[in-house]
Amino acid sequence: MDNEFKSTEKLYRAVYPPEIADMFWKLDGTVSSAAFADPKGLSVDRGDYRSDEDVMSVMRSKFTGHIISVYVKNCFDANALVLYRPSHSNPYHSEIHGSLDRAILSKSQRVHLARCAEILTPRPIN
Repeated sequence: MDNEFKSTEKLYRAVYPPEIADMFWKLDGTVSSAAFADPKGLSVDRGDYRSDEDVMSVMRSKFTGHIISVYVKNCFDANALVLYRPSHSNPYHSEIHGSLDRAILSKSQRVHLARCAEILTPRPIN
C-alpha cells in the first residue's frame, strides 16, 4: 500500500454508540458531523478493497461501537485529504485531514462526510 488512494476505496471508522457518546448520533439514528471531528486528523482504516466483513472482523477485535464507512471520493468531494499513515500495529491506518495545513476537518467537510456515511453495523460491537 502507498499514499495513493482511488476514489472507489472505502475508509472505515469505529464510532461509540449513543449510549456511550450520544453527541456522535442524531435522533434519527444517523451519524452526526461530530463523529468526524478530531484536531489531530480523523483516524480511519483504509479498506484496500477488502470486503466489509473482513474489515469489520479486524476492527471488532480493537474497537467498541458502530463501524461506519465513507468512500475516498466523498473526501475528495469535500476537498479533504486522505493520508496513508500506517502504524506498527495497524498497516491500514490512515487519516483524513481538512487541508495541507489544517488537520481537523471544517464543519462543512464533517457535515458532508456524515451525510455520505454508511452505518455497517446495526448494533454496536463490543
